[in-house]
Amino acid sequence: MHPAQITVVVIVFNDADRIATAVESALAQGDAVGEVIVVDDASTDGTCEAVEAIAARHPRVRPLYRTQNSGGCGSPRNDGIAAAAFPYVMFLDSDDVYPPGAADALLAEAAPGIDVVAGSCVRRELPENRDTVWAPALYDTSTGATLPGTVLKGITAHPEFLVDTLSVNKLYRRDFLAEHAAVFPDGPFHYEDFVFTAKVYAAAPRMAVIETPVYIWHVRRADAALSISLRRATLANWEHRVEAHRRVVEVFRTADLPDLAVAAQAKFLDYDLPMYVRELAQRAPDYRADWWKHARTYLADFDPTAYESAEAPSRWLARALTAWPRPVELDRVMALAAQPPRLLPPSYTNAAGEPTLSGRHPEVVLDGLSALPTEKLPVTVNGTVTVGHTLGFTLTIPELHGLLGPLDPQRAVLRLADQHDDLPARIREQPLRRADDRWQATFDVTTKDLADAARLVSWRVQADVICKDGERITTEVRAAHPGVARRRVVPRLGRPLLVQIHVTPRGALMVRIAGGLHGVLDVARHRLKRLLAR
Repeated sequence: MHPAQITVVVIVFNDADRIATAVESALAQGDAVGEVIVVDDASTDGTCEAVEAIAARHPRVRPLYRTQNSGGCGSPRNDGIAAAAFPYVMFLDSDDVYPPGAADALLAEAAPGIDVVAGSCVRRELPENRDTVWAPALYDTSTGATLPGTVLKGITAHPEFLVDTLSVNKLYRRDFLAEHAAVFPDGPFHYEDFVFTAKVYAAAPRMAVIETPVYIWHVRRADAALSISLRRATLANWEHRVEAHRRVVEVFRTADLPDLAVAAQAKFLDYDLPMYVRELAQRAPDYRADWWKHARTYLADFDPTAYESAEAPSRWLARALTAWPRPVELDRVMALAAQPPRLLPPSYTNAAGEPTLSGRHPEVVLDGLSALPTEKLPVTVNGTVTVGHTLGFTLTIPELHGLLGPLDPQRAVLRLADQHDDLPARIREQPLRRADDRWQATFDVTTKDLADAARLVSWRVQADVICKDGERITTEVRAAHPGVARRRVVPRLGRPLLVQIHVTPRGALMVRIAGGLHGVLDVARHRLKRLLAR
């Protein structure tokens, strides 16, 4: 469809087994791609030989070999930008791929005057091949995204675009990058995409937004060497993320874009901070103490306006971190970071009658709680399960600072969702019964209806609270007894079912059911994996 106009820059380090698949996906984009520059960052595993073999077969492939490993992704990408011979540049990592038609879809929107074209990125969990859209609020019109099909003059009017920190789902005019010195941080700098995209956004590009998937990001959680974004169990990962974010704020301040600097800090409060807080229960006490100290130090310098711009639960979470010098009330803090956020019972108030996060530490006031729309109220739904041929669920909804009573909750919906989304959700609805300061409903689900002979099935337990006027509050169900996880064998004709009531580290309730030989083998593999990880 297009004459050759694009240089694809592929970076690789010690990835001999996957580099060919990535490069082939770039070449398969067709004539629009004039060259594929493969920058090898001083690999030691045979990657160089693999790249040479690819280049021998495909004249559009141009290898570049670094003699010393950079320790990051920025330097090799910068080498590729400097060597690019065509007017547009795209980026590709050696363990990811482009979907068919990505280059044509991006180039179709690269009319004169357009500096950047941004498309949808698909996160693909492997080996399950489970796909989700990255930043759906920006790119997925089926969930309400409104920007696809528009051209933005910078993102000042749309600071929500700061959520998209990826460099790989975009087509860039090479002269635009050169004019604004938009390059990646060099050397062993992690989260380099954060800084690069901030430089691009700060240059106020004319940016076309499309919904078409243009990049497939492979997420391999079982790999021995995890990608940078999956190494959150190390304190260094948090420190790298904070430093990258600090640089982002500096980029916007240097460009005299104070509103974007504040929006970047608000995004950190709403997105980055809760991501790490949700996982604190999985970390050792020393990690939690050091993480907390580092987070407090960084948050202390935030613009007060960033707190006002952040969502209420994120604001309360950040204020707890800054108010409390060491990790306390972890259950309550982590609940604020849940998706969606929740406030754990009981409810507390200070001497002035204001709602607070903690009774023992009343410094954190829940300002703005009563002003939240019904669907965003941080309601807690506690759940218990009895196991037999029928699973008996009891959902209990405590009052929330007197806000639920006036809404008059009428009914509850129990939704069991397959974690892999392969099986349809199991949905039950029951009336709620009020007793003092709580509401309760019970549900029965036939156990065998949740089993799959081919594999172990993990069911997320979710709930909707439906109020008198039809308003609905949706949340995950929290285990009423977080410390209790148990297995039961449910006898039946043929193979018995192995049922486990599981509690996630963040306290959410899950039900796992293994039926048939494959399901039992799945359980054995999961247990062996956990034992080896200890």
